[in-house]
Amino acid sequence: MSIDELREYGLVEMDDAEIRNFLSSRKAGVLGLPDDEAPYLLPLSFGYDGDSRLYFTYLLGSSSRKESLTETAKAASFLAFSVDTMYNWESVLLTGRLSAVPESSWDDLEGVLDDAWRPGLFESAALSGSVAVYEFRVDEQRGIKHQGLPPAFEPADE
Repeated sequence: MSIDELREYGLVEMDDAEIRNFLSSRKAGVLGLPDDEAPYLLPLSFGYDGDSRLYFTYLLGSSSRKESLTETAKAASFLAFSVDTMYNWESVLLTGRLSAVPESSWDDLEGVLDDAWRPGLFESAALSGSVAVYEFRVDEQRGIKHQGLPPAFEPADE
């Protein structure tokens, strides 16, 4: 079914302000990078500037697939979502471009990156590995949500 068809069951598209608020309250999502056979999907934490950019911190190994795909990608997708119940969820799909942030600019992003959630093991690994910061510039965004029961389950009007 299409989004238009699902409106009958309570699906709602989010406006720009709702998308900004949602992204501001999220700390992780899934980055999709183009690859030959299928998209390469990565769960990633992110910082959000409150407007049109996300920031990712990459831990890099000696041959990082994520780094090489990021460097060659003309576009990427990012999905952030929240599921409370089967009738109460939200998701935002972003399409945009990735670019490396020069290390000399990392201090300028300290407030944005401080809010990003990271697994504890990444903090330890970062001390012995290479780190890079990437900016995801949002070109397109779409948010949908469902909050409440579908109309068939709503109490009948008396």
